[in-house]
Amino acid sequence: MMRRTLALVLSFALAFPVSAVDLPDLGDVAASELSPLTERRIGRSIMQDIRARDPAWLDDPEVEDYLEGLGRRLAAASPNPQQSLEFFAIRDRTLNAFALPGGYIGVHTGLILAAESESELASVLGHEISHVTQRHIAQLVGKQSQASMVMLASVLLAILAARSNSQVSEAALAAGQAGALQSQLGYTRELEQEADRVGLQTLERAGFDVRGMPSFFERLQRAGRLYENDAPDYLRTHPLTTSRIADMGNRVSQMRYRQVVDSSGFRFVRAKLRAASGMPLDTLKALEVQAANDSADAAARYALARAQLRAGKVEEARRGAQALLAEETSPFVATLAAEAELAARQPAAAIGILRKAHTAHPSSRSLRYALADALLAGEQADEAAALAREGLQSRSEDLRLWQTLARANAALGKRAAQHRAQAEVYTLQGALPAAIEQLEIGRRAGDADFYELSAMDARLRELKALHDEERRQRQQ
Repeated sequence: MMRRTLALVLSFALAFPVSAVDLPDLGDVAASELSPLTERRIGRSIMQDIRARDPAWLDDPEVEDYLEGLGRRLAAASPNPQQSLEFFAIRDRTLNAFALPGGYIGVHTGLILAAESESELASVLGHEISHVTQRHIAQLVGKQSQASMVMLASVLLAILAARSNSQVSEAALAAGQAGALQSQLGYTRELEQEADRVGLQTLERAGFDVRGMPSFFERLQRAGRLYENDAPDYLRTHPLTTSRIADMGNRVSQMRYRQVVDSSGFRFVRAKLRAASGMPLDTLKALEVQAANDSADAAARYALARAQLRAGKVEEARRGAQALLAEETSPFVATLAAEAELAARQPAAAIGILRKAHTAHPSSRSLRYALADALLAGEQADEAAALAREGLQSRSEDLRLWQTLARANAALGKRAAQHRAQAEVYTLQGALPAAIEQLEIGRRAGDADFYELSAMDARLRELKALHDEERRQRQQ
């Protein structure tokens, strides 16, 4: 579970300025713990970097939608239901999930595929949510001395350097004496045990099968032995111990038995990930066998149609998707059917499918994105822009909607509006100079009215002030 260690190291390292890295100055590191506002700021900074630079980040709105829905259900049953949480997926075959500061929770695709029930997957998310609601990262940072943080920042440098140059990584590790991280394990094991207990209570209150937690954690322990045996101790996450699993088992034995049926979303998200794995033709062959053996399973047929589309067999995918669409109301199926129609250059058919699905599932962000894309493909940019603006009323920091709005305004020839939307894209990506430049271009475009110019001027002043503040922090 190396990625969670990276998450913790990132949180420590970002908590104070290190000259070797462009890190924000977040105030007095001697404070007892991070404030919620500071945690959120750190987490947002890390997420911007992940989305911009980490090739493992899975840019898939449907997978995110599913994780967000599952996470909301668990969060509502947690000790702090008001906690802001955001879920995302990492393309990685290992069985892992991790919590970042500020409520950002990452889930490896390998974990989703390894879960044999939705309750098992929910048990891991409940554990990570508990790290957030119990403010474990803030507590950990509060325990660190400045010298320890310098050492942790050195480990951060080493991990990032390892992506491109293993020799640089080894040198950075030696310079930072990263082995001193071992001294923290005793404390963090206590946090892991607390997250187990709170996560188990959350799982039960959310209506899942609590037996999924100890059984899945046992499999995680076995998998950990397989892929972490050669990892240095200071880069391992805090291990799943036999006592932790036994404690979970004892607690579960005293809870009420509940049989829980998996949601269709769980079955379809796993099917989608299976169809996207491996080489296209190899995956297609394997899924053909699976679908033939279980022709009544909608998820197996969905995976087959997705694999067909990925392998370029568009007509076969269209037939399979249409057959599923007649039986299933899942947004996963509607999006697949629309993608097959777009691949066949039938945008009108795709728009019709997605409009119907969006009406049936108005809260689905992935359907909104898919419908907007289909409208742009069908040269209906006006409606695409209206759909994006409507979504931004409730989610003003939705990067994908701002990207859609920028594309739609470009298609409509609205240059000022295009650059204004693109400025918000860059702002959310943490690129303030580029955002400022976009607003300045928009002001000079010549097609904005008085109200649009006034709004751009106000936003320009705001972004310049933020950029000036960032520069002052870097110079301190």
